[in-house]
Amino acid sequence: MPQDMQPSPAPPARPDPVLAAYRKSIDNIDAALIHILAERFRITQAVGEYKARATPPPADPDREARQIARLRKLSEEADLDPEFSEKFLRFIIEEVIRHHEKARGG
Repeated sequence: MPQDMQPSPAPPARPDPVLAAYRKSIDNIDAALIHILAERFRITQAVGEYKARATPPPADPDREARQIARLRKLSEEADLDPEFSEKFLRFIIEEVIRHHEKARGG
């Protein structure tokens, strides 16, 4: 087909303001989550450094179980899937323990 007979491209779709507002809120929440996680890891790093100088082991299964139970209950109250919350918390705990073991030189 000759160039002058090509159909003109469709005009760009107008942005959906409702979707854009939702996405902006999601982006803000994601940013807040990153900052909260960064602060949490700063504190757990200090705990790991303390544990490396003191006697507590890197992992505390009793505390972890209490935390998981507490956060599962909070999740249920917040209408958030407790299974997801537990998986998320276990992921964080595993990462913290890894950091604590590293701080001990392990």
